[in-house]
Amino acid sequence: MTIYAAGALLWREVQGQLLVAVIHRARYDDWSFPKGKQDPGECLPETAVREILEETGLKIKLGVRLKVVNYMVGDNIPKEVHYWAARVSDGALAKSKFKPSEEVAEVTWKTPEDARRVLTYEFDQRVLDELMTLYAQRSLRTKPLIILRHAKATPRSDWKGGKGLDDGHRPLLPAGELQAIALVPLLGAFSPQRLVTSTWVRCKTTLAPYAKRRKIKLIERSQLSELGNASGPQRTEKVVHDIIEDGRSVALCTHRPALPTIVDSIGSYGNAAQITQLKSTLALAPGEMTVIHLTLAKTGAKRRIVAIESYTPGPPST
Repeated sequence: MTIYAAGALLWREVQGQLLVAVIHRARYDDWSFPKGKQDPGECLPETAVREILEETGLKIKLGVRLKVVNYMVGDNIPKEVHYWAARVSDGALAKSKFKPSEEVAEVTWKTPEDARRVLTYEFDQRVLDELMTLYAQRSLRTKPLIILRHAKATPRSDWKGGKGLDDGHRPLLPAGELQAIALVPLLGAFSPQRLVTSTWVRCKTTLAPYAKRRKIKLIERSQLSELGNASGPQRTEKVVHDIIEDGRSVALCTHRPALPTIVDSIGSYGNAAQITQLKSTLALAPGEMTVIHLTLAKTGAKRRIVAIESYTPGPPST
């Protein structure tokens, strides 16, 4: 049975010099990047964030997804490690609560060249190469745009509504409420600063647990509802472009019928291959999300897509 694990290449810049974090494990006397095994019920992004905190004391948010590494451990057991890039701010570094332990004896910051000299494993070198390529392309520092389809809602055929209650009031099912709770750590791995939602109940309720946990106010946009998109897709497109050009990390919760308009709007920031990859967003099931990593918003420069990934939340933590 394959062992799944996740980690990150932590990076920062000091006076224009790229630095990466490497850890020394005394038990194995090796140097590598922080990572760890997936716990039951976790999505891999959640694993990466948790393991980084446990091994380095750093609270991070994930950036671009990097290579998946495969190798054998123990008695020929396959292990698969998923990596992300993660920028560490000066503030996060100052708040680090790292304490040397039997698991991790030291965390140190090195230039990529110095890191390459101490890294024990060849597969770590390949992941480092990918990080350096992104850095050279000025594509390493990104902000996520998360497209989220609302969680499982009461079927239209079962919705009785009430006086003055139209389809916009149709609520989540109990299973959908559990999905909304399970989304909290998954969204938290990417830490969106803004939460933009359709005005309809099932979308607002999907983002509500994360909004409450992070103390973020929901921004409601009627153009993201089914009716709003059907009535004026060009207004929906404008909302999406405004969100992207704002430049901050954001989660956008909407409905399946609005996804084609939203995907087409986002596609204008990508190349042909990325536009094709974006099409998978049209098939998002309730509660699933696509994370689009975009370059930073800069005066006079159009943002562009760097990477795309999609996720289904696991069961809520107990």
